[in-house]
Amino acid sequence: MGKIVLVTGGSRSGKSTFAEKYAAKYGKRVAYIATAQVYDKEMQYRVELHQQRRPSSWKTYECPYEAEKAIQDASKEHDMILFDCITLYITNTLLKDYHEEEIARHYEVVTTAVKRLIASAKASDSTVIFVTNEVGAGIVPGDALSREYRDLAGLANQLVASVADEVYLVTCGLATEIKRNAIIL
Repeated sequence: MGKIVLVTGGSRSGKSTFAEKYAAKYGKRVAYIATAQVYDKEMQYRVELHQQRRPSSWKTYECPYEAEKAIQDASKEHDMILFDCITLYITNTLLKDYHEEEIARHYEVVTTAVKRLIASAKASDSTVIFVTNEVGAGIVPGDALSREYRDLAGLANQLVASVADEVYLVTCGLATEIKRNAIIL
């Protein structure tokens, strides 16, 4: 049964860097599952920064959709899988066939996709590190899509955290393991 590690934090908190260092320290054969899709120069720059930080020995799977299959494939050859990131994956899943009036369907599609990721991670013999953004700590967004996305991201983070063996919160580049001290009712 696979080990699940969740790394969360705000934008530019250092969560991906922490996850990369964790993977490098504890993994012998590391796979990287990239969920980003490049639509503009800024996103291309972000992707390039991540690529430059990764060792050339890591195998990259570019998987904006159906990433549970990438976890299954990667686990056959790798003991450590870094999945970056859940919130981009949710964006891809939500917007793939988005219809503003179908909110209940959006919740079903996104939660099903996240549950598939969890099931694949658990079924593997690998450690799977999921990186995610903590998007619920700010103000309530002004438009419906942003509020729906924020809520779905929070729900997805709760789903993964509930089954994760370790959960880290990264702030200012510093990681704190929070699940060990959590009160779970």
